[in-house]
Amino acid sequence: MIELEQTGKERCVIVGVSTRLVGREETEVYLNELTLLADTAGAEVVSRISQDRDRVDAATFIGKGKVEELHELIVAQGIQLVIFDDDLTGAQNRNLEEILACKVLDRSGLILDIFAARAKTNEAKTQVELAQLQYLLPRLTRQWTHFSKQFGGIGTKGPGETQIETDRRMIRARISHLKEKLDRITQQRVTQRKGRAHHTRAALVGYTNTGKSTLLNLLSGSEVFVEDRLFATLDPTTRVVPLSPSIQILMTDTVGFIRKLPHHLVASFKSTLEEITEADLLLHVVDVSITTFEEQIKVVNDTLGELGADERPTLMVFNKIDLLKDRTILQTLAGEYPNSVFISAARGINILGLKDEALRLLETEFLEETFRIPQDQQRLISQLHTEGEVLDRTYEDNDVILKMRIRRKDKERVENLIHQK
Repeated sequence: MIELEQTGKERCVIVGVSTRLVGREETEVYLNELTLLADTAGAEVVSRISQDRDRVDAATFIGKGKVEELHELIVAQGIQLVIFDDDLTGAQNRNLEEILACKVLDRSGLILDIFAARAKTNEAKTQVELAQLQYLLPRLTRQWTHFSKQFGGIGTKGPGETQIETDRRMIRARISHLKEKLDRITQQRVTQRKGRAHHTRAALVGYTNTGKSTLLNLLSGSEVFVEDRLFATLDPTTRVVPLSPSIQILMTDTVGFIRKLPHHLVASFKSTLEEITEADLLLHVVDVSITTFEEQIKVVNDTLGELGADERPTLMVFNKIDLLKDRTILQTLAGEYPNSVFISAARGINILGLKDEALRLLETEFLEETFRIPQDQQRLISQLHTEGEVLDRTYEDNDVILKMRIRRKDKERVENLIHQK
């Protein structure tokens, strides 16, 4: 992976732009989030700049006058890094670094850097490196501006261009290798999921830092890593969770979403995020204590739509109600979201209510069916045990009678399986 060598915290300034589509108030909220991202990455935000524009500047994003103002601030405060809240083009990034004479990063680059630092498993490291290289490839030209700076004049453009093309080929080859590696990992995940096919599965989804890992720890009695920072969890963690004395499910904690999550990152983490698309129930965890929670809900729903998981049965879990000063909003939310529950994972408030609601939603997704199978069809009987939960098994004449609990969506396939035999 591409990681920057750091010695202590880098002093940085963050930059946001308000347009006709994004108001100043929203921009300030986004900059607050960018401050948290910068802190997670190990930078110290010493200043922030916001600007009102009808549209962004094609050359420098913020315009010549604002760039000059930013440069004066960099010199005066010893700034080492400038982070923009929006994605920059390769040309904008190159122009800004030349004028400001310091490192410039956009939101996607920052998120990718955080993922690179936090990836621990071989799978996560592979996924992040692939996303980084795909992000870097169209921006590669700015990495080689040092050719003209060092030598200048005639005779330098050719070698520079040759070096860029060589580097592009190397990156494309590496991308191809990483995709093949991820394909193998995906097949391993498919095999793992087949082994859990007869279990009822739920997935925790939500914006980053809403309390998903804390909730999984509480429900399962495990010790999944928890930290009050963005993207504390990258790798999916699955635990057994008892919903009642007789019913247990497998629950998976997944990576948190965020506004403008880089597309390459979503694509690279596809094998991991397939845990969401195959879950019987999604628990959408929301931090109801913050003012922007409705926008965060939309970001998560949009990402679920991109993954093809927006039609999954979903329980809205409004978390951190203990931090609310005025709880009257909860009544309004209960009306807007019929399948919802209000909890505090940190303080264990209304966890039984959450389990009851999860059970109620799961019951609508399952059927109880009875199948009569000849005793000599042992292979079919064994296969049916993997297709659902066998509630009762009795014998009558030469037949085995199985009372089973199966997913509603699997009924036709199970019936076809029996009729084929």
